[in-house]
Amino acid sequence: MPKIKIEATSAVFYLPYYVAEEEGYFTDEGLDVELIRNRPSDETGLRFIEDPRKVSSFSSFKLFEAGASQLYNACEWGQLRRSQDSQVNGRVVARRAAVASQAIIVRPDSPYNVPGDLAGVRVGVNFHHGSHYLVLQTLEGFLRRDDINLVGIKGKERFEALRDGDIDAVAVMEPWITVAEKQGYKVLAEAHYYGAEVANDSLDAETFTRINRAVTRGVDRIHEDIRPHLKHFIRQAAPVAELVPEDFKTGRLRYVHPGPYPEDHFNRTLDWVASWGLIDPGNEFGALVDSGKILQEA
Repeated sequence: MPKIKIEATSAVFYLPYYVAEEEGYFTDEGLDVELIRNRPSDETGLRFIEDPRKVSSFSSFKLFEAGASQLYNACEWGQLRRSQDSQVNGRVVARRAAVASQAIIVRPDSPYNVPGDLAGVRVGVNFHHGSHYLVLQTLEGFLRRDDINLVGIKGKERFEALRDGDIDAVAVMEPWITVAEKQGYKVLAEAHYYGAEVANDSLDAETFTRINRAVTRGVDRIHEDIRPHLKHFIRQAAPVAELVPEDFKTGRLRYVHPGPYPEDHFNRTLDWVASWGLIDPGNEFGALVDSGKILQEA
């Protein structure tokens, strides 16, 4: 069987894949899987971007559009946008296993204490990714939409940009939430969100079913005891902070069996993303979601 290349760069989103690789679950399914943990970047130096329309939805997934990977997961909001934008017929094929979270954080000495304090304050995010959409959904519960001021940060981890005083609030995922809490930073809000898998035409339904079986076993292994697998988060944070397993709030790390992406959820998500002008409101379920790949049970 040809090698299957999967972009798997962040531990919080791909932990079931990491476990499936380490435990040999992909091999058990007769699969030759390569998890691509490092992506090329053309960003040098800190850069702020004010307008998400000036950022490609594929800014972090160039390998996929170049045909160098066949599958990746990310937040469901961004995945619908990428399905719309894809030039290689990439489409949503499943709801991913990771139910991740993002937290809006500020420095320990910050004057901001609640989300409503952030009216007009720049909040650093990664446009067209979970931090972008989750912060919009969170802050619109506290602020008028025209008081929400997001900027895209490139060329530097958002936690580092906050730490170094380049910006006064950012949204981060794990392990950076744990780093922030350990160092006394204030968490103003946090929420979990679903993600989705996007695949191209070269990945057939039967192969994807086998991938899902391996990932499902990875989820079950994590549920047995996540602590041995926290090494992946610790390694990711190592350039910035030293963590130990006891630092993590394991209830924050949620993983479920991957499954179909529901049409009613698609409709609600599309309507909300379109309300921010971040996707074409005329998109239909069958155009962005390839149900044929997820008809078989994992």
